[in-house]
Amino acid sequence: MSDLASKSCVPCRGGVPPLAGEELKRLQEELGGNWQVVDDHHLLKEFSFKDFKQALEFTNRIGEVAESEGHHPDLELSWGRVGVSLHTHAIDGLTESDFILAAKIDQLDGAEGGAASDG
Repeated sequence: MSDLASKSCVPCRGGVPPLAGEELKRLQEELGGNWQVVDDHHLLKEFSFKDFKQALEFTNRIGEVAESEGHHPDLELSWGRVGVSLHTHAIDGLTESDFILAAKIDQLDGAEGGAASDG
């Protein structure tokens, strides 16, 4: 397990380049957990649950973590499924905070990480 989940997200006000190249690869490897880096722009993962209620409860737990970190994913909720997409809107790309939040989401109880979706 990486130490990404022990870090805190840092607000991005823009003016910095998005992650690329070796740094992006390193963080993806450290994160693990079937997260997919799509077009070097965003992280994507799908979580599976036995019913809508569990998926909704997981979505709410993600919301609590996102609020506490001040970093917010795009979420797609459907019956037995939660899709999570992460990127830093201020720079329209990935920062370390996206990987930190992804690691924190993976630590939530009840998450059954499914195959990452390509959107």
